[in-house]
Amino acid sequence: MGCGMSTSNPQDTIPPYTTLEFSIVEKYMALPSANGEVQAEYVWLGGAMELRCKTKTLPRAPRSVDDLPVWNYDGSSTNQAPGKDSEVFLKPVAMYTDPFRGAPHVLVLCENYHPDPDSPGGLGAPLVPATKAYGNSRAEAVEIFKKVAAAKPWFGIEQEYTLFERPFPGTDLKGKTLGSLTPYGWPKGGRPLPQGPYYCSVGAENAFGRRVAEAHYKACLAAGLKISGINGEVMPGQWEYQIGPCLGIEAGDMLWMSRYLLERVCEDFGVVVTFDPKPISGDWNGAGCHTNVSTEETRKAGGYAKIEEYMKRLGAPGKQEEHIAAYDPSGGNDNKRRLTGKHETASINEFSWGVANRGASVRIPRMTEKEKRGYFEDRRPASNMDPYKVTSKIMETCVLPDYEK
Repeated sequence: MGCGMSTSNPQDTIPPYTTLEFSIVEKYMALPSANGEVQAEYVWLGGAMELRCKTKTLPRAPRSVDDLPVWNYDGSSTNQAPGKDSEVFLKPVAMYTDPFRGAPHVLVLCENYHPDPDSPGGLGAPLVPATKAYGNSRAEAVEIFKKVAAAKPWFGIEQEYTLFERPFPGTDLKGKTLGSLTPYGWPKGGRPLPQGPYYCSVGAENAFGRRVAEAHYKACLAAGLKISGINGEVMPGQWEYQIGPCLGIEAGDMLWMSRYLLERVCEDFGVVVTFDPKPISGDWNGAGCHTNVSTEETRKAGGYAKIEEYMKRLGAPGKQEEHIAAYDPSGGNDNKRRLTGKHETASINEFSWGVANRGASVRIPRMTEKEKRGYFEDRRPASNMDPYKVTSKIMETCVLPDYEK
């Protein structure tokens, strides 16, 4: 101790050392715009499928997405473009009320595009980085949804997530790194009692992070997102919210914006969120993004027969491998840690389906079987999945064959 070296854990000395009080910033947030200007927060996906954002001042409140200008960002800083040609264009595709600044300020969800000075508006092709970085998956999904539009597909997506104490700046919140961090509500350096009392729990001894879940719920409602509920999950510190029912591409748009809102809420509370599908190894539940699906035909009387037909298509040779590859951003490697056949999951190696069976790849609700119409739940998507890829892949396998005959 006499050498002057600190023996403290870096986790105990995380900046900022000064707390920035919300009561101070609130008086500035309440100031009106002198000439009616509006702040538009542009949100997009970076090269690691992470959310990015920046703000643009607009002279007046936009009435629709069509009123929003195309913008750009430095793709070399998101691993999506080289420094010598770094501009990536942002095309607004969805707009929501900003729950942090309040109306008339807006959140703007964007697609990424290559620039093309010879095209109208300067937009080129949807972004496909030269590296293995993430690009524009929404544009491809839109093309599939156009082909199956007559089926009127509805989606309800169950987003599970896990809260952690704030780690050292820049920590990668996925995979093995999480094993050295502390889930919110867990004893530091230890583990809580086994799973059982935490699912849909109440009480300070069981429910950890409710303030985050409730604040996020209200933020989603204020933004105009179709959030249908929340609940505490099986592992302590883990929560779930549901987005939907949404029509077509809207499901992916709203899920991405809801994730953005969750990260912003966590930022305010000084905790972090991970969407890793198996944040803690061992006898603890993983985290999924169960995707509930129906079409106009399955919702009609006698639609159960169509659901059975969809199950045959999902179980066709090679389809399990195709879907697993699309159900997490690592091509299936993340889900290998989660889809083990334990903890309410099916094996990653084979497709299965059953009524009320949470150990199957696809669960058919009991009331869907009883009423012979309704929806099915694909339980394979990981919590960190790209909803554009998952929803469009389900449509490609289950519905598109009916429109290609």
